[in-house]
Amino acid sequence: MADGGYSEFSIAHDRMYTLEHLWLQVLDEDKDDGTTSIKIGISEFLMAEYGEVIQAVLARPRDEEEYKIEGDAGLSEDDEIDEIPAVSSDGDQIGVDDLLIIVTTKFDGEFDRILINAPFPCMISELNGHVEDNPDLLNEDAYGDGWCIIVKTQSSDFDVDQFLNKDEYIEMLNELP
Repeated sequence: MADGGYSEFSIAHDRMYTLEHLWLQVLDEDKDDGTTSIKIGISEFLMAEYGEVIQAVLARPRDEEEYKIEGDAGLSEDDEIDEIPAVSSDGDQIGVDDLLIIVTTKFDGEFDRILINAPFPCMISELNGHVEDNPDLLNEDAYGDGWCIIVKTQSSDFDVDQFLNKDEYIEMLNELP
């Protein structure tokens, strides 16, 4: 854990989880066009392990100016971190293992950058720009207002059996060193 001791965090019971500590919530399955809409966020475990999130950068289409990040995302002049690269995709398509989210954390003056890849091929439907403007949403309400992105995927590309339910996720966390 970040402080070498005990950290408290919660796990939402109505979600699926990835090994990279993303949570997934199925919003809608459209049987007519064979797609599934999924809301994606970051598990509270990530903050317990790496510290407070001070910046989040979400994947976005390259040509969408409305998603351009401006400003320093709450970093002070004293904060010494490398420049965060923009996460972009080809159009609104994200391939498996393409970069989906970059999270910068800070614990005891140390910065850590976590690169999170897409767990399945998908298309961006909606971005929660509020988490980029206010990363405290991830720290304070990771399973609510702190969601990151909503994607659509072909139902054939999304197999719920490849993800962990809450009990499997807890078991995996208990096995971590």
